[in-house]
Amino acid sequence: MTADVALAAAPQVRARRLPKLPLTVALSAGWMAAMVLVAIFAHWLKPYTITGMDLMARLQPPVFMGGSWDHVLGTDQLGRDVLARLIVSIRVSLTLAVSATVLGVLFGGLMGLAAAHFRGPVEQLVLILIDVQAALPFIILALSALAFFGNSWLLLVFLLAFYGWERHARVVRGLALAASRQGYMQAVEQLGAGPGRLYLRHMLPNMAATLVVSATLAFPEVILAASGLSFLGLGIQPPNTSLGNMVGYGRAYLQNAPWVLLAPSAVIVLTTLSISMLGDWMRDRLDPAERA
Repeated sequence: MTADVALAAAPQVRARRLPKLPLTVALSAGWMAAMVLVAIFAHWLKPYTITGMDLMARLQPPVFMGGSWDHVLGTDQLGRDVLARLIVSIRVSLTLAVSATVLGVLFGGLMGLAAAHFRGPVEQLVLILIDVQAALPFIILALSALAFFGNSWLLLVFLLAFYGWERHARVVRGLALAASRQGYMQAVEQLGAGPGRLYLRHMLPNMAATLVVSATLAFPEVILAASGLSFLGLGIQPPNTSLGNMVGYGRAYLQNAPWVLLAPSAVIVLTTLSISMLGDWMRDRLDPAERA
C-alpha cells in the first residue's frame, strides 16, 4: 500500500520540481528553437538558391497579399525568392552572433580573471581598457577597422566580440573577488591548489550560471550590431546575405514592395525580443535572492 502511494506521489513531486514557464517565455523558447532548427537545416529548407534571379517575377507579392505559392514570401527587386534568402540570412546572422558572443565571453572572462588574480597594475590596466572600450563609439570603430583592414568574416566576428567583452570582464572580476573571500576558496588554496585548478575547477563552475545569463543578455545587442553593420553595407557582403543586408536592400522598395524589408525586420525583432525575455527569466531563476 505504501509503495502504491509513493508511486502515485512521484509524478506530483517531479511536477513541483519542474519550473513553470510563463507563456511569454515558452513562446520565446519555441521561437528560438525554430530559429536554431532553421539555421541548422537551412540548406535543405530553402526552396531556391539565394542567387537565383528571375527578372520576369521581380517584386511579386507574398501569398497573403495575392501572390503565388511559387514564392511564399514574394520576390525582391531582382526576382530572388525572399523566403530562401531569409532562411540563409537566419543561419548567417545567428552563426555570426553566436561566434562573436562566445568569443566576447571568453576574452572578457579571461581579462576579468587576470584582473582579480594579479591585482595591482594588471587590475588597473584592465579597468582602464574596460573604461576605454565602453567609451568608444562602436560604429565609428567598426567603420575605421573595416576601412583599414577590409571586410572579412573573421574581422566581423572580432569586432562584434570586442563590442561587448567589457561587461563580461566586469562580471567575472566581481565574482572572482567575491569568491576569493569565501571560505571554500581559501581552504582549496591552503591545500596547495594552483591558480589553474583554483579558477578552472572550483571558481568557474560557480560563475557559469551568471556568465550564461550575461551572454544571453548580450546576444540581442550583438545581433542588432551585426544587422546595423550589414544595413550600412559593412557587414556580410554579396553574394552572401544576412538579415541586415535584406533590410538595407529592401528600404528602397518600402512603398511598393514592403515585404522585402518587413520579413527580415520581423525576424530581427522577434529574435532579439525572445532572447531578451529568456535572459531576463534565467536571471530571475538563477538569482539567489529570488529563489529565497
